[in-house]
Amino acid sequence: MANLEAPRKGFADALIRLGERHDNLVVLDADCAKSNMTNLFKNRFPERFFNIGISECDLVGTAAGMAIAGKVPFANAYANFLTGRGFDQMRISVCYSNNNVKIVGHNAGTSAAQEGATHLPLEDISLMRSLPRMTVIVPADAVEMEKAVEAAYYHDGPIYLRVGKLPVPIVTKKEEPFEIGKAIKYREGSDITIISTGIMLDESLKAVEELEKQGVSAELLHIHTIKPIDREAIVASAAKTKNVISVEEHSIIGGLGSAVAEVLSESQPAKLRRIGTNDRFGVSGKMDELLDLFELRAHRIVSTANELLGEKVNS
Repeated sequence: MANLEAPRKGFADALIRLGERHDNLVVLDADCAKSNMTNLFKNRFPERFFNIGISECDLVGTAAGMAIAGKVPFANAYANFLTGRGFDQMRISVCYSNNNVKIVGHNAGTSAAQEGATHLPLEDISLMRSLPRMTVIVPADAVEMEKAVEAAYYHDGPIYLRVGKLPVPIVTKKEEPFEIGKAIKYREGSDITIISTGIMLDESLKAVEELEKQGVSAELLHIHTIKPIDREAIVASAAKTKNVISVEEHSIIGGLGSAVAEVLSESQPAKLRRIGTNDRFGVSGKMDELLDLFELRAHRIVSTANELLGEKVNS
């Protein structure tokens, strides 16, 4: 059984390591430092931590100003409020102005489950992906989160980094390379392509194993960078299998599923099914309960693959 660790812990650890090496790294928070674990950076570098208060618009605007002054700001807040309320500032002060700001959306996806529907961001990737110049990164676990934070610091330009609060299985390895915009192929296959992002890598790995038992050869691509998406990897895999499933802990509208559909429609026609939350809001509950409610589980990936392949699987 995989070890469990909160992605926010990987984020905090990487931030402190970078802070030790780079004096220009600053951290801003919207009065959620304990929850976001940015308090650990504050304890280590108090002079480079700024609590802006519960004011996401000011958070983003201040971060943009710091970037103009030569700092590398990581602006932290709950993903639902940050991407919703701070959108205009991100659009103009960060992306239009092309300022080197790292927008960090915490408490993302089902990890906000017990805080209620209003706090459950299932549209944040869609919003951030729509912004010109914005890079969008959705790591799978705490280990990959550390690599993503490091890559974000060295990337020159706006970035949105999605961070989960609650512990999830560690399924990636420290020695695996991480490059912004490059997919990672976890399994070779010939019958169907499964494309996952974020914490859905764990369920996708389970689905691949179950499909293998059924005689189905599934290829698995992990897309940690939603934008820019790895078109080459998607096209190559779809050309081989002709059948594709996208899997995300986010709305199928505007997220990974939409990005994959755009690539396929323009470059490599293939049958596609999108697994995610289907144009709906969340509800209050435990994280596992919400993953069950949204059917973001391996058994749904398997059943969707069987439906997509049809007679080929049933013969």
